Amino acid sequence: MTAKASMVWTTLLILAGIFSLAFIFFTLFPGQVPDAAWQYFTPAEVERARHYQQTMRLVSILAFLAQIAFLVWLVASTRAAAWSDGALCLTGGRYYPALVIYFVLIWLSLKAVALPFNFYSSFIVQHQWGFSTQTLTSWWLDYLKGGVLDLILSGAGVLLLFWATGRWPHTWWAAAGLFLSGWLFISAFLWPLLVAPLFNRFQPIPEGPTKTMVTQLAGRAGLKVKEVLVMDASSRTTKANAYFTGLGATKRIVLYDTLLADYPPDEVEAVIAHEMAHWQRGHILRGLLWGIVANFLLLGLLYAVLKLTFTYEIARPGPYPPHLLVAMLLFIQLVSFLGQPVQNAISRCYETEADRVALELTGNPGAMIRLQVDLARKNLGDVALPAFIEWLSSSHPSPLARIQAVEKRGKSK
Repeated sequence: MTAKASMVWTTLLILAGIFSLAFIFFTLFPGQVPDAAWQYFTPAEVERARHYQQTMRLVSILAFLAQIAFLVWLVASTRAAAWSDGALCLTGGRYYPALVIYFVLIWLSLKAVALPFNFYSSFIVQHQWGFSTQTLTSWWLDYLKGGVLDLILSGAGVLLLFWATGRWPHTWWAAAGLFLSGWLFISAFLWPLLVAPLFNRFQPIPEGPTKTMVTQLAGRAGLKVKEVLVMDASSRTTKANAYFTGLGATKRIVLYDTLLADYPPDEVEAVIAHEMAHWQRGHILRGLLWGIVANFLLLGLLYAVLKLTFTYEIARPGPYPPHLLVAMLLFIQLVSFLGQPVQNAISRCYETEADRVALELTGNPGAMIRLQVDLARKNLGDVALPAFIEWLSSSHPSPLARIQAVEKRGKSK
């Protein structure tokens, strides 16, 4: 490893360490809640939500650090190269079968590292706080289905990536970026049709006041809404939510059945208006385009760092040695973590814009404020995030910030 390469890896690890320590510090010591929050929330509600969010954040950052530590250990101990040599020996030197075996071994190892954190946060904690309605069997079925899907898709991606390193030794990163760009659009189109139904059941919203309200909102927004679906979220959680998904002919708005069951009609209208605003403003397409730019940048940086770090390995003819997969994963995880502030800043801008448009569509600031209050209370959302936590990891403005923004716009009318 060259001195420049050592400096790059050291810088990435130090920055990730600093960000992680700051994240843990502000999770444990979030500071005082602004006085404005007491107009809507009691001290007990704020404290309960903070306790829940503290648990979830700590588990999340510890899971990330555990996986980073495991990948660093593989590289630093030369275990990564030894496992690669073992896979090649097992297959009699046949490259692609060895790559598949090596990938599966690394994938299973990372899953094993993450599993305790995943199980604790998504099953045990959710039951402790009264959110989860899943049985242990149901949780494992979801976990296994998600795992098989991830194994197949990521395995295919790794095979294509390493094939590209042999086919285009100096420009594979651009070829991979082009392929990934196409895949982002394909997956956005197909996800609602092929993947989402593996985990939940979806039904068209029934005839009645809610469907009429959707039609009226769509008319005001200038949208042709083909599908508004209700998802059986109650089979897994008591939390309420909604989302906009799909691309082109597969675009749809999905409402949790818990939202329709537990929230009054004017708050449901505010939710649907918010999702329509995402649609009207083209946020999914814009997000995909930002993702494409980020992927090209990430892959280009990855190539540059690998060239510095593994000069002799990548200079050889043919595809990269399998053990470089570990360094690739380590780099991608570190840079993705450090790049979260940019990604989340864009997301918060979209959410703020969607709130603004939703208010224009409904003309009901009171309902939007009550919605944010009810969501924060029932879903245990952190009323006012510490600034660093919001900057690093929050895709949405805090409930208090959203409430204050609605109040400000309501007064200006």
